[in-house]
Amino acid sequence: MSTRRLGERIHSARALTISTLAGHQLCWHKLGRDGSGKCDAFYTGEKVDRVMGVLYEIALSDRPLLDQFEGVGAGYEVASVELVLPTGEQQQAFTYRATRIDSSFLPYHWYKEHVLQGAREHALPDAYIEQLESVVSMEDIDRLRHTRELLIYC
Repeated sequence: MSTRRLGERIHSARALTISTLAGHQLCWHKLGRDGSGKCDAFYTGEKVDRVMGVLYEIALSDRPLLDQFEGVGAGYEVASVELVLPTGEQQQAFTYRATRIDSSFLPYHWYKEHVLQGAREHALPDAYIEQLESVVSMEDIDRLRHTRELLIYC
């Protein structure tokens, strides 16, 4: 969700609006290449489950690069979804769905902070941000990676 983080990877990324994905739950169970848990909009099919996020527009030419960053074929797959915009309109989009799931893994503090930064930046509801804040995370023993990941917010 963080515009800065996505912008570091894909320069054409432009936030359009916040959005809601029904029938999904935000889970931190995707096994990351670094041995930690990453986010996934997990399909539940339950009408009460909702994931809030941001709809971005990117240049079509940047899509392969984003797929590479996200690990398509190595932990994520692309899924077509229907988002609900604040106006009530529906919008087709794509997301990345985890294929390597293990709920015993926790996210690193810095990864959780990327998600929180994006949620705050785009003014998601306080209750949703509190829910994100309550996610248990762990320290990354690679302090250099921790510092490098969060430098974009300084």
